[in-house]
Amino acid sequence: MSVKKLTFVDKKSLNAIALGGAVLGSGGGGDPYVGRLMTSQSIGESGGVKVIDIESLPDEALILPIAMMGAPTVMVEKFPSGNEFAQLIPLIEKLLTKPVSAILCAEAGGLNSTIPFVAASKLGLPIIDGDAMGRAFPELQMVTFTLGGISATPMAMVDEKGNGCTFDTISNVWTEKLARAITIQMGGSAMCSLYPVTAKQCKDYIIRGSLSLIHHIGNIIEKHSFNAYQLLVKELNGKHLFQGRVRDVERRSEGGWNRGIVKLEGTGEFVNRDAKIDFQNEFLVATEGDAILATTPDLICVFDANTGAPVTAETIKYGLAVNVLGLPCDPIWRSEKALDIIGPRYFKYDIDYQPL
Repeated sequence: MSVKKLTFVDKKSLNAIALGGAVLGSGGGGDPYVGRLMTSQSIGESGGVKVIDIESLPDEALILPIAMMGAPTVMVEKFPSGNEFAQLIPLIEKLLTKPVSAILCAEAGGLNSTIPFVAASKLGLPIIDGDAMGRAFPELQMVTFTLGGISATPMAMVDEKGNGCTFDTISNVWTEKLARAITIQMGGSAMCSLYPVTAKQCKDYIIRGSLSLIHHIGNIIEKHSFNAYQLLVKELNGKHLFQGRVRDVERRSEGGWNRGIVKLEGTGEFVNRDAKIDFQNEFLVATEGDAILATTPDLICVFDANTGAPVTAETIKYGLAVNVLGLPCDPIWRSEKALDIIGPRYFKYDIDYQPL
């Protein structure tokens, strides 16, 4: 697969990035439309954001990941105010010993593939072509940095009302637990800066080129609409798992996440067959009867069969005609250590991970 290197993001690039981010979000990461609106306004004021390789920075340079935390359904109804960064960045900078050199996407999915561009634009900083997941995962310890023993703290969090707090925790799992509890009290969503890392640490654990990949995927969807999923299967070495219509959606906000099940009835070559997809913010497990179609950490991606647009877990609805794709995760997630924190058994499914 040939992916054109992304070096600069302006308002024209944003739609492709939002679309591609929704694909790698695997149903989660928040609605990219919200992030695109915020980013478009910010980039309209600054002119754009430079995208750089991590290799261009000295080892000691400080990189700051930015993300929204919470239930994506809440984020659709409770937009960020746009003023969070004015409070968030000074809050985290008080805890750091040197200035920030660049911004990083904590995950390559949905809202969190676009929101960091707002921070980069407002601060006049470049953004790294990469991220710490290669997709979206529901819990904040589920990043490549955790595999390297890198702490999520110091971490800062603010809400749209102006409340702010910082964290210093004993483990990344405890950071998730405490931050999730605060997020619930903040109304279900909050803006975060976490995992402040040096460029050297990034070079060891970052998933490189994910912003360029997001942009490439978005361009394919824009150009090929409802046939895009067929090209993505070939280009990303994926698999067409199912084609059908949404028969039912069970969805609930619980513990700071969106949880639920999507039930599908087959159409086309999948007629007279049924499938279901379980999700916790992201699509985690796809099954057809007793057969496992795909599981986390591989990506389960849903596309509107009529428009070709990716469909998120919070927007999927009854009657929608869809195509379901399985895309392989980055190889870093296939180790035993990685599967302990993002594999199906972590999410209480009594099944072993079987790579696509």
